[in-house]
Amino acid sequence: MDIVLDRKELIKYPFLKESQQLARRHVESLEEFLGSSQGAAALERAKERVVAAVTFKKEFGDEDTRNLKPELEIASYALARMIVSCINDRSLIDRLARYEAERASFFLAADEPEIRRFVAWSVGIDTGAVAMPVTRYVELVPHLRDKRWRLVNRDVRQGYVSLEASEIDELIRERIRAIIADQLPLRVPAGICERLSPVTGEIAALQQQQALEQFGEVREEAFPPCISALIQAITAGTNLTHMGRFAMTSFLHTIGMNVAQIADVFARAPDFDPDMTMYQVEHISGRGGTEYTPPSCATMRTFGLCVNRDKDCERVNHPLSYYRFKKNIKKKRN
Repeated sequence: MDIVLDRKELIKYPFLKESQQLARRHVESLEEFLGSSQGAAALERAKERVVAAVTFKKEFGDEDTRNLKPELEIASYALARMIVSCINDRSLIDRLARYEAERASFFLAADEPEIRRFVAWSVGIDTGAVAMPVTRYVELVPHLRDKRWRLVNRDVRQGYVSLEASEIDELIRERIRAIIADQLPLRVPAGICERLSPVTGEIAALQQQQALEQFGEVREEAFPPCISALIQAITAGTNLTHMGRFAMTSFLHTIGMNVAQIADVFARAPDFDPDMTMYQVEHISGRGGTEYTPPSCATMRTFGLCVNRDKDCERVNHPLSYYRFKKNIKKKRN
């Protein structure tokens, strides 16, 4: 496609080959770059990107306020990928990929149509498409968990899947996420990882701090027996039913745990699937516009999830009531 993005446009889409070429022209030696003042500025920005991914920050568009040169802004994207590669935590990699995809999607929504078409074309999406070959469609949507993306729920004619105009942006965002995630982790030399260790140490500490702060407020020992049993089942590698996953996720979200911390609970499972888990947790936590409340005790009994009942269960008719009751008792004792 015959279009040239200027330097300020390229910083919005650092995953494009044109953006990376711009950065490479200004960074000949990574070792020397990291030792320079410009490298230090780019590394600080890279840390900001990873921190934003860890904390699920979705406030974009403030790059210009840093007065960072376009090539350094793009270099920060490359350094962010190195940081998560050195840490080599799949959950962290997935978070960065999602953050960068959300960021690009934010800019695309406000950009000129020709720029949107160019970026979409660069990742293999035709913004004007009203249908897509089944083989291509199947490649694009495996991690989109909404039922409407399932092939059985689509209009398929003569080997093509019909698309709504409103779905193109979602496909572009998902394609960007998949491209970034599939490229990671990078093979970063040990010497570079050592050079980045102060930053990677900060990021690892931030992840741990988040967990400690969240669980410092959330009293797991006050969980009702049914929720504790679900968590124990996940830890033991048991596949929960859909209602079991829903009950646990909605309960943890309602008592104050954020998306990252709930996903970390699911990460205890041996067959942890980051993409599926993040989709389910974000959906139940209100990303789709509806915030779900946990099921009552009666519903838990209906689905066979009311287990290990104790004497305090007789006092309540909802898992949240049990939690508040037990938490208040422990607070009085302290």
